[in-house]
Amino acid sequence: MTAGWYTGGAIPGQKGAAVVIGHNETRNGPGVFWNLKKLTKGSKITIRDERGGTRVFTVTGTETVKKNAFPTQRVYGPTNGPELRLVTCDGAYDDQGHTVDNLIVYAKP
Repeated sequence: MTAGWYTGGAIPGQKGAAVVIGHNETRNGPGVFWNLKKLTKGSKITIRDERGGTRVFTVTGTETVKKNAFPTQRVYGPTNGPELRLVTCDGAYDDQGHTVDNLIVYAKP
């Protein structure tokens, strides 16, 4: 599986919040962000672009939030420099089988 880059935001490495979203699990097993929970402050993240170039980011923090209280401004809002946000589902399942939380990882170059 691949992750999806939010094209309305920054390109990873350019000024602004580059937001990448992916599943942590699927009906067929682990998703692209299966191990996202293992990232902690100081962890390194490498993003590869379509030309094979890479950008390295360092995790500055993580948070789990209720989907109905998603911090839109904190994730998608303006930043003073390049930043990265990784977003996946997290937490318990509701009656329809959907997770009720999101895990967000924040990182800077």
